[in-house]
Amino acid sequence: MREFLAAAQALSDRNRVRALLALADRELCVCQIIELLALSPSTVSKHMSILKQARLVEGRKDGRWVFYRLAGDDAPTDAREAIAWARGSLSRDRDILQDRKSLKTILKKMPAAAC
Repeated sequence: MREFLAAAQALSDRNRVRALLALADRELCVCQIIELLALSPSTVSKHMSILKQARLVEGRKDGRWVFYRLAGDDAPTDAREAIAWARGSLSRDRDILQDRKSLKTILKKMPAAAC
């Protein structure tokens, strides 16, 4: 029950869902997520922390950058199913489609340039 509630709470915020779906096909630097969401670094950090605690995403540090990706096969079943549900339900959402376009532009930059 705990894992289910953590995933549900993590997905209860629009910006966390946007961040999660931005990671659908790739790993992103937190700076790229900041640029995509147009939020302050501390706000994005908090959102990513909530997603990580719910085990929906995994993070790694490389020098001064922090990178996030969707949780892998070792994530709890509830987390993997929540990710699949979000991806399936929102694949044609106008905001998510716009985020994909914006992300293409952001990805052309080096992570250091986004920071």
